[in-house]
Amino acid sequence: MRLQGRSAVITGAAGGLGAAISERFSEEGAVVALLDRDEERVSAIADQIGSSAIAVACDVADETSVERAIAKVIDKHGHIDTLVNNAGIEGANKPTDELDLSEWERVMAVNATGVFLCTKHAIPHIRKAGAGSIINISSVYGLVGGGDIPPYHASKGAVRLMSKNDALYYAPDRIRVNSIHPGFIFTKMVDRFVESTGADPAEARPAIEALHPLGTGDPSDIAWGAVYLASDEARWVTGSELVIDGGFTAR
Repeated sequence: MRLQGRSAVITGAAGGLGAAISERFSEEGAVVALLDRDEERVSAIADQIGSSAIAVACDVADETSVERAIAKVIDKHGHIDTLVNNAGIEGANKPTDELDLSEWERVMAVNATGVFLCTKHAIPHIRKAGAGSIINISSVYGLVGGGDIPPYHASKGAVRLMSKNDALYYAPDRIRVNSIHPGFIFTKMVDRFVESTGADPAEARPAIEALHPLGTGDPSDIAWGAVYLASDEARWVTGSELVIDGGFTAR
């Protein structure tokens, strides 16, 4: 029960990493608010978790939607001390010179502006709680290039530096800010990425697994890292990059 008494907000919680993080947080004693645009799916996940979870419809790229969602969490749980900025999209898989501006802006709106908006509106409540943790889900593609999906790389690199800068800003408030950098986890996002390359999925999966010395991971591998960063075990950890990638970046 490492998160007993904690109140956590997890964005992009309708599946994949967000759902796994929500489940692990609940198991560790936290009450959790699951935010997602897909109200039906996120409600189903919250129902599976049980009474410690609520589902809140939210578009992280829309400030009014974020404000309303945070207010609903406060109304239900009374406080917020943990925020997991997980919502993200992969975007168009085209070379930079072939991207439409709208394709670039959509990815940045969700992956970077979404982190900004949720942090902006959660900070006053976390400050009021006296201490807390913000966990921003970046990517190995926020550390190294892959020669693909330029907007995704740019947005995840932005999340990495936003995390470090906010760690400095909010350390006096005892608010820790860290980023997690997953390798390839076979979620729907990765399935869409494989489809965008035109590769045969049956051939692409072993090729992607081969990029990770330990093979590809599971959403819970990332979720346990988030549990650590949210817990008192990480009380002296801020501005750090937790790389959970099966060795992808070790080369």
